[in-house]
Amino acid sequence: MKKQVFNPYLPSYEYIPDGEPRVFNGRLYIYGSHDRFNGDVYCQNDYVCWSAPEDDLSDWRYEGVIFKKVQDPRNADGSHALWAPDVCRGLDGKYYLYYCLDFLKEIGVAVCDEPAGKYEFLGFVRWPDGRVLGTDNDIRQFDPGIFIDDDERIYLFSGNSPRYADMPNLDKNSQKMELERDMLTIKSAPLVNLPIITDAPGTEYADHPFFEASSVRKINGKYYFIYSSTWMHELCWAVADTPLGEYRFGGVLVSNSDIGVNGNTEAMNYRGNTHGSVAFVNGKWYVFYHRQTNRHFFSRQACAEEICFDGEKFYQAEMTSCGLNGGPLCDMGTYEARIACHLFSKNGTTESLLEQQDENHPAFTQEGEDREDNPNQYINNMRDGATAGFKYFDFKTASKISIKIRGTGNGEMVVRDALNGKVVSVIKTESSDEWKSFESALSVEAGKHSLYFTYQGEGYIDFVEFTLS
Repeated sequence: MKKQVFNPYLPSYEYIPDGEPRVFNGRLYIYGSHDRFNGDVYCQNDYVCWSAPEDDLSDWRYEGVIFKKVQDPRNADGSHALWAPDVCRGLDGKYYLYYCLDFLKEIGVAVCDEPAGKYEFLGFVRWPDGRVLGTDNDIRQFDPGIFIDDDERIYLFSGNSPRYADMPNLDKNSQKMELERDMLTIKSAPLVNLPIITDAPGTEYADHPFFEASSVRKINGKYYFIYSSTWMHELCWAVADTPLGEYRFGGVLVSNSDIGVNGNTEAMNYRGNTHGSVAFVNGKWYVFYHRQTNRHFFSRQACAEEICFDGEKFYQAEMTSCGLNGGPLCDMGTYEARIACHLFSKNGTTESLLEQQDENHPAFTQEGEDREDNPNQYINNMRDGATAGFKYFDFKTASKISIKIRGTGNGEMVVRDALNGKVVSVIKTESSDEWKSFESALSVEAGKHSLYFTYQGEGYIDFVEFTLS
């Protein structure tokens, strides 16, 4: 690595959820939808792309806008948003982008000669008679996932299901189908794939029904289907012997609130929907997902973690602050508070929804407008008992720690070396209208440790960064 890399791994002003990782020509590309900071609906911006060389996942490059929502012929006024896409390299060497426009029922396809060039609208996925899939009585299409097998057969996955069993289920399902070589025409009629919440009771999917976010990877001759479960905060996986075969439930890949890690049943972060997939990059497996910010579902950011795969099975990854770094972070330097992987109040967490978070809950937010360089992202409103956790650091020589905060808080920041771990520093604080630094001694045993900051006292603090020295 040329430098350290953190979670979220893109610049603090960038809000890319639903990231599909794809490796083309020695680079890792992230194709996702594009939220707006402080937006009021999902995916308000046009598609952009970021990429990094396989051998240096700290070196992210902005590729620019690759497809605008007004390029879809149904959306000349831009009133519909571009939801989660997927991209593949076609048999002709061109790159094909599959997408849906918010609540419309069809799958659009765009094409480009380069992985991150300017995509041009090609057409809609359609039946052999030319009728567009998603019209008439077809199931509503959603979150398309495209996969081309080694034998050059082309498969498309799609679907969405209600979160609650009593919601209408008129056009919801999980589907899989084969396409012709033109990348548009259905070759075989869509089949039902995974059980949704109304069909899952009594099956192996009872605790993890299909919700959305279809993605497929071929690994060691098996087909791994990645999806978001009905509970939204988790990405799950299932496996089959053929692309259109029966998928057997495998387990959880990652939870954006760390539910399930080390037997944990409590949310360690403000939870919400997630979407992503896995990629094998430079000899390691990674899972890509997103987190919530700003007390709502509409400003989500891209995260990634190393994940253990034993040749057959994935084991749930834990959320960290050092995801793509290749190991723990250095015990010297200044770190932004925004890279906390755990954040919760004295009374725990909620879903990342303004109506569920009262004045006692902290949140990730920023100063500045959407996509404004150096927007000063920080943790807002840490009140008595609020905790921000950072994993992991390689402690060797650090003996001091300082925090930069502001707010009405008078109290102390208690720092531990693990969740409920040993107290390694206590930093006295006082109220300040401006950002102000406070310092104390730090005593952490050598080795790999977390840092958990818990504010204790009156009022509130905003937490922007800390420095180890």
